[in-house]
Amino acid sequence: MKIAILGYGKMGKVIEGIAIKRGHLIALKVNQTNLDFDLELLRDCDVAIEFSSPESAIENIHKCFDANVPVVVGTTGWYAEFNAVQERCISENKGLLYATNFSVGVNIFYEINKKLATLMDANSQYDVEVEETHHTQKLDAPSGTAISIAEGIIANLDRKDSWKNDMIVSENELAIESIRTEDVPGTHVVKYESDIDVVEIKHEAKNRNGFAYGAVLAAEYIHDKNGVFTMKDVLSV
Repeated sequence: MKIAILGYGKMGKVIEGIAIKRGHLIALKVNQTNLDFDLELLRDCDVAIEFSSPESAIENIHKCFDANVPVVVGTTGWYAEFNAVQERCISENKGLLYATNFSVGVNIFYEINKKLATLMDANSQYDVEVEETHHTQKLDAPSGTAISIAEGIIANLDRKDSWKNDMIVSENELAIESIRTEDVPGTHVVKYESDIDVVEIKHEAKNRNGFAYGAVLAAEYIHDKNGVFTMKDVLSV
């Protein structure tokens, strides 16, 4: 496939390396120096992978739709516009695959998290919180991954109905703590604590390779499809 990378930063460079190893060609690389790229260059691609910034993501998605190129979106922080993007994608038969995290391990973690919340639903002595740690360059807090984890808990644990990225004031709120430090690709912890013990599950990324590998798998999955997809479709979980 001929791939466009929209957001050729640290992640984009890792995606490039993995895509080339899997036999693909990087036909377009977009960073801060060529944001106003020729749409014809995009039309010549089979699929685009978008890892830019929340501010650029919406424009890049619509450019892909204009060029009739399916797009994999790894940027988070743009979901306030999701409904409008989804509506256009469906009504115009475009292709969109989005995820808060493309790591295979994280998507397995999502399913474990839901199962654990289901088991804890009948054990009200345990309170739960989510902690996420990322590098200082990460622009959004909490991370999209942490929000997905929180939503998985809320959907399966009756005593929590909302999350808060701050000190919680009500028992029905789920706390997400965001920590920013140097050179941490991403760590997520779900902790259930009672007066007698603690139960934790954790996913710790060693590097960016897992995210990039998943993004390339997603591109391979969507390149000939129309509609709106997630990593659940790619991994059949």
